[in-house]
Amino acid sequence: MKYRFSETIDSFKSSAVREILKLTQGRSIISLAGGLPNEQYFPVDAVRDAFARVFERGNGVLQYGLTEGFTPLRESISKHLSRKGIHAGVDNMLLTTGSQQAIDLLTKIYVDPGDVILVEKPTYLAAIQVFQSHKAKLVSVDGDADGMNPEDLERKIKQHQPKFIYVIPTFANPTGKAWSLERRQSTLDICKRNNVLILEDDPYGELRFGGGEPLPSIFSLGGEANGNPVVYTSTFSKIVAPALRTGWVVGDQEVIRHMARAKQAADLHSSTMDQQAIYEIFENFDIYGHIDLIRTQYELRMRDMIGLLQAQNWEGVRWLKPKGGMFIWVEMPAHIDTSELMKFAVEEGVAFVPGASFYADEPQTNTMRLNFTHTDSEDMKVAFERLDRAIKRFQSAAVRS
Repeated sequence: MKYRFSETIDSFKSSAVREILKLTQGRSIISLAGGLPNEQYFPVDAVRDAFARVFERGNGVLQYGLTEGFTPLRESISKHLSRKGIHAGVDNMLLTTGSQQAIDLLTKIYVDPGDVILVEKPTYLAAIQVFQSHKAKLVSVDGDADGMNPEDLERKIKQHQPKFIYVIPTFANPTGKAWSLERRQSTLDICKRNNVLILEDDPYGELRFGGGEPLPSIFSLGGEANGNPVVYTSTFSKIVAPALRTGWVVGDQEVIRHMARAKQAADLHSSTMDQQAIYEIFENFDIYGHIDLIRTQYELRMRDMIGLLQAQNWEGVRWLKPKGGMFIWVEMPAHIDTSELMKFAVEEGVAFVPGASFYADEPQTNTMRLNFTHTDSEDMKVAFERLDRAIKRFQSAAVRS
């Protein structure tokens, strides 16, 4: 058979993270690569009990469900969001197969081939994959530790007339940065003034370190859901468990209605069994106490990694200490291509994600993303010993060549 695939297939490039995870399977490699929550803190008993309570309702729990999602869970999420200043009822919400599907659905209903999407520099690599699969043109906006540069954002909006901008303003993947309130407000103001939609991705917002008041989402700054220039998406993957594959998206009813129609064509609905179990978790489990637990543990691991970075005293190496989330973004000296360094690292038994994968354009090849949530303290020490050896070998090889 001579298969005749569509042109779209060329846009489906393998995820660097997924390829690295394959490398680490069945080998004694310590991975700092994946964006993995720590299994030690999964609420296993609560999940098991939740599914048991779901089955007590009878055979109907295994039936088809609403495309928009299990209504009681949407009501629970609505209450959860109100704690964050986000006011959105069930008619403004769609449950999705992880927040990744929300990114895909919005792109599907809003973007035609050749349309421009503005993104951060760097940004989430799987979002880049989604946008490219829909044949969008991606343009990066300059920024710093406080978020997108307002002047560059407005200049590129006027130059490219984008359909929307995609941002992760709270503990971003891959950089871990948290935008300032001023940058959140200025981004909202600029996009409202220019009639540009904002897709706000917030998978890490609950993983805040150090206490204090959380920064408001851009969506909350935009007011009520209807008429809001922001579409907001998040997930249970980081606060309960990724295997449940349940996320949500909120926005203006018209946007959500069109996304629901696109979802009908994609999968009819996400797993209602998982949605019902998560509803039971909301009802019968101290989910906010659980979030406090993982915040505390992840902050300890972040501090361990920062300490190890400082102890190595690698010349010319810089990083941003995250205020939350799961990642530390490291910038190596300009002459170190981390994709090449990765080869030495795997030989030494440690893995990370080279930073070039996170750029929509003009990749900065001397960067890397390190995950601190999944590795315990002792393994993390060993990982940095191995990474140190890899860097020294890389530099020696560069001198010889």
